[in-house]
Amino acid sequence: MAFHGWKWLLLLGRQNTLAKVWRGRRGGPSLCWKRCCHWSAGKSLDPEVRAFLEENTEVTNSGHLTPEIRLRLLTPRCRFWREKPDLWPYGDPFWAIYWPGGQALSRYILDNPHVVKGRSVLDLGSGCGATAIAAVMSGASQVLANDIDPIAGMAMILNCELNHLNPFPITIKNIINSEAGNWDLIVLGDMFYDEQLADGLHHWLQKCIRIHQTEVLIGDPGRHQFLSHSIRSQLHKVIEYSLPQYTRQENYGLTSSIVWSYQASNSLDDS
Repeated sequence: MAFHGWKWLLLLGRQNTLAKVWRGRRGGPSLCWKRCCHWSAGKSLDPEVRAFLEENTEVTNSGHLTPEIRLRLLTPRCRFWREKPDLWPYGDPFWAIYWPGGQALSRYILDNPHVVKGRSVLDLGSGCGATAIAAVMSGASQVLANDIDPIAGMAMILNCELNHLNPFPITIKNIINSEAGNWDLIVLGDMFYDEQLADGLHHWLQKCIRIHQTEVLIGDPGRHQFLSHSIRSQLHKVIEYSLPQYTRQENYGLTSSIVWSYQASNSLDDS
């Protein structure tokens, strides 16, 4: 099965598994997990993992909304585009795809640096780290990238190197439903693919807004699970981007991606 078929599984089926992990993960027993709970500038990567990622991804800045940002991604020229998914030795590589919601957020930040300049930014579900990279490039005073996959954390460090940036702090844990952090801005893209996860995000983001007056920006290309969720009534459309042809092909006909501002109501409690 080619990776393109594997990606179809990621889009339609395996995200349900990932959603369960986002909802429930509190840590795991694996050595890799323990090593990667928190990455910071200057911390070295596992040489074996670095070599694997460098060998099995392609450095690219084409076909996406942000040619200013170079990323290691899985492309048709990579071995695992054609290999059976079971041969990939780590968890499903969601981080190796530059999803359209993240592209829209990154493009918006690069075009509007005042949104992040001098502010603290949390990139939730960071994946390849592109939006966090865009925030650093645009002058954010503090950036924290968050993902539940330790391999994503390693890939983000490689992507920082590609863009001549010192690695920003990266936390590898599920922070949804934890204590609301004091961030000026939270950005998240392509996270509303499961109703229960979306409910948890909705509640947690609202607490962040209410307690700390955090601003929240969401990127999404118009997936059904997002548009049909109750959060939709509390969103203000900021900007819509037409997706490049390559990204359209990767995402089975999605043609645009939107940045939304989340303006929470007071209907949910803080419990």
